[in-house]
Amino acid sequence: MARLHVMERSEAQAVMDGLHTALEHRLSVSSLAPCPVEFTAAYIAMCATQSCGKCTPCRVGLNTLHDLFDEVLENRATPATLDLIERTARSIYLSADCAIGYEAADMALTAIRGFRDDFESHVHNHACGFKQSELVPCVSGCPAGVDIPGYISLVEAGRYTDAVKLIRKDNPLPLVCGYVCEHPCEMHCRRGMVDDPMNIRGLKRYAVDHMDQDYVPETCEATGKRVAVVGGGPAGLSAAHYLSGMGHDVTIFEARKHLGGMLRYGIPNYRLPHDLLEQEIGWILSSGIDVELEHPIDDLAELKDFDAVYLAIGAHGDNRLGLPGEDAQGVISAVEMLRAVGDEMPPDFTGKRVCVVGGGNVAMDVARSAVRCGAEKVTIVYRRRVADMTAQDEEIAGAEAEGCELLELHAPVSIEANEDGVVTGLRVQPQIIGGLKRGRPAPRDAAAEEVVIPCDIVAVAIGQKILSDDFASQGIPTKWGRIQAAEDGSVAEVEGVFAGGDCQSGPATVIRAVNAGKVAAGNIDNYLGFNHEVSCDVELPPVQFKGKTSCARCEMTEREASDRTCDFDLVEHGLTEEEAHQEASRCLRCDHFGFGAFRGGRIHQW
Repeated sequence: MARLHVMERSEAQAVMDGLHTALEHRLSVSSLAPCPVEFTAAYIAMCATQSCGKCTPCRVGLNTLHDLFDEVLENRATPATLDLIERTARSIYLSADCAIGYEAADMALTAIRGFRDDFESHVHNHACGFKQSELVPCVSGCPAGVDIPGYISLVEAGRYTDAVKLIRKDNPLPLVCGYVCEHPCEMHCRRGMVDDPMNIRGLKRYAVDHMDQDYVPETCEATGKRVAVVGGGPAGLSAAHYLSGMGHDVTIFEARKHLGGMLRYGIPNYRLPHDLLEQEIGWILSSGIDVELEHPIDDLAELKDFDAVYLAIGAHGDNRLGLPGEDAQGVISAVEMLRAVGDEMPPDFTGKRVCVVGGGNVAMDVARSAVRCGAEKVTIVYRRRVADMTAQDEEIAGAEAEGCELLELHAPVSIEANEDGVVTGLRVQPQIIGGLKRGRPAPRDAAAEEVVIPCDIVAVAIGQKILSDDFASQGIPTKWGRIQAAEDGSVAEVEGVFAGGDCQSGPATVIRAVNAGKVAAGNIDNYLGFNHEVSCDVELPPVQFKGKTSCARCEMTEREASDRTCDFDLVEHGLTEEEAHQEASRCLRCDHFGFGAFRGGRIHQW
């Protein structure tokens, strides 16, 4: 018999790998889990199966802990049981030999402390107290509540105009979102349990790109009420669209030369072509909305003749690094640069070396735009790891493909300049990653010397500031620059004033701004004494049960990096007809089968 043998993957190991993959898929779409107590109990049971049995806290403790959770779920628990769960979990956490035991116990402690009221509901009411979503997962994951399964079925049927109509019931910017939405809905798509989540954004883009013909927005009878919308970004445009459709007389006041806000001045043309953006904005304005461009509102008294005001000023200010040398010639802000690109006056970086400080989508946009402006070298400097960047994976990959260097774990210390005050380099301190802080691994200074990155331009892309001081001085409540508004968008201290979008939430995504505008429109309508309902009369195709057969996801492709860096033309190719129809056919129609049927299906109006 041989002393050693070559390790080979057994049939049992292959089966276990498949089970692990299936579990990974299921967990990746389960963030909208119905009962947190039951979910935690299942997690503890799984951890118990991983125990090697060496130490008592893990071998015995985890099973005991799971039994206590069962008492809660089976209505046999008392208030003392909850205290016992916490003591048991804490004991396991402090005494288990390895991570299998103490991490499981830590999760149990997090659960019993984090949603104690739900445990108590099980004990006292014998029912789950968790507020469950009444919508299917992808719709729940969409901030605007778009009827995703509905419009996917229309794409599959080849009815693209009807698909766009259905989207516009909840989101008047389907073209914009088809090109640049961060698609949080896909995180919850249950198709991910079978193989891959649906390419929801790709199908939305296909629908808007292949509409038979557009149509004029429908409007209700004129109400005689006037509404001022301050700011022409996604939140302001969405609110204006719905308010105009309800019959109100709407005027948008925009401080800049073009409508669109950060859609125009924050997202470069290669991601969202300006001509297509103007086309979508033109459709919104076709309902009779008045627009006053280059008309900033500094004094609310200007709007005294309006019956209601919606503040959607966005976040267009610059955040500074606060470092020595930041006033040197050659230091620019991301907002400043992207604003110039949005006005079609991009800077000339020919032969220059550019350092971009930041790790979000804006930093990627600045870096990729710098390449298109002729930069000789672009370096993205980030104090955390690339894995911790807030930018979308596809944006990071796009920047790398276009030749941008990613310098992770380097924190800016100062900006070097010559005798004439012109930037010559960025001094950085190497970092080492550490424990979690505010949900992300926090870096700290490494035991290494500072280094200087030679450069001619330093672009600061560390977030935007809300320019709300003028409104704060007039009684509009603010905190850290953000306008304080209630859940319905109303500003309690000022009658008839509402606020929403980035100026209220802080810089966020396009679809969240759309949701803010939709919410404000509905509540402003109620404030004005009306209750208009927004609906869509599109009839959906008959539902067919399908989806058990595995079929991978179709992805959108991009132009060659060597070709696209020479211009600001669109980078991403949409799905082909064959791909779009195959992708649409993968939808499990959760709005009709299983979960959706139990919860009541779709929302027909709001």
